[in-house]
Amino acid sequence: MLCQFTFKNFKSYKNETTLDMQAVSHGFEDSLLKSRSDDTEFLPVSVIYGPNGGGKSNVLEAFRCMYHFILRPIWIMRTEKKEFPTIKCTPFLFDETSQNEPTEFEVYFRPKREENEYEYEYRYTLSVLNGEIYEESLYRHKLPRRGQSAMIFERSNGEIKLGASINKASIETEVNDRMPYLSFLYIFYKLEPVIKATDWFRSCFFQNYARFTVDMRRVPKHQSFFKKQILDVFSDVGINVSNYEILGENNEDIDDILFKHPVKDSVYDLSISLESDGTRKLFALMTYLLAVLRYGDLAILDELDASLHPKLLRYIIMLFKNPEINKNNAQLIFTSHDISTMKSSVYRTDEIWFACKTEDESSDLYSLYDIRDESGNRIKPDAAFDKQYLEGRYGADPYFSNMMKWEDD
Repeated sequence: MLCQFTFKNFKSYKNETTLDMQAVSHGFEDSLLKSRSDDTEFLPVSVIYGPNGGGKSNVLEAFRCMYHFILRPIWIMRTEKKEFPTIKCTPFLFDETSQNEPTEFEVYFRPKREENEYEYEYRYTLSVLNGEIYEESLYRHKLPRRGQSAMIFERSNGEIKLGASINKASIETEVNDRMPYLSFLYIFYKLEPVIKATDWFRSCFFQNYARFTVDMRRVPKHQSFFKKQILDVFSDVGINVSNYEILGENNEDIDDILFKHPVKDSVYDLSISLESDGTRKLFALMTYLLAVLRYGDLAILDELDASLHPKLLRYIIMLFKNPEINKNNAQLIFTSHDISTMKSSVYRTDEIWFACKTEDESSDLYSLYDIRDESGNRIKPDAAFDKQYLEGRYGADPYFSNMMKWEDD
């Protein structure tokens, strides 16, 4: 479970920026993610709104950059993937100072031990410049929190210190400047805190739906296990598909996916390539989201609303906010332009975030919970979020005020 993510000097974000998943507002109390280990409650969903070029996607890209930096050496060493993408930790470039300083990441998370029980909360930090690691650390504290956090390792100025839990003479502390020490320990040693921390990162799911295509190589991974649930989703949202068939499932590449459409007394096969963008996306998306919900993982999705009807988008959001479905504390973080779902009937104020550019061309990120009205009061939980946003009362101007000026001219 993600607790908090902080980063600095990444792409359009110059200053320290935090996406906090701890619940602080009111409403939808039954949907909050709870732990049997302590009383802290966390959010199942967070959405980021804002204009094009405001920095929405860069929040997700910052997390993905850290994720790839950690996991890429593991993928290469264990040949778990055929492709090993490289994502550069690009600093803020509109500042002569920032572009020569490291990009910094800090993440608090809780790997699950068993049903909604979290034994430890971890804190991992990483500082990178030009592909080289300046600082890195891993700490954890036992829940419920008492006393100080325990150091697993610390890396600074080329030196690595080991915490008591892994301090053994056999542990190598001389590592290439481009290799995360967390990755190195995971590859070469069997250390319980390292395995727990790294496996949490490995469980995260990313997808960019701005450039969405159905990847036949990836679809079958979860679909057979969740086939009945996928068909139930189609039925729930009114898509007339009674079944589907994978062609070439035992081969390295999938030839096609045929959807069965009952029409009167007959059933017709339709290739996935001929289905609507919404149906294709929903099918590919649900094969992963059902797995995320089942195992209590984290899904990070850019432009989730692309090619989805607003009712479908709301349906997916409410899957994560339904405690009868989200039994294992899964989380969904996504960006969106869809204003129709920006309502108090869908979100709490701490689940809505805004990204926008400031005067120096750097991005700013803030939650609806942090905004005050003219009287200094917080936005009411039952306010008309969408209306007030379009009126420009939340900042992160979606250009509607400028569009109205054009019409007047």
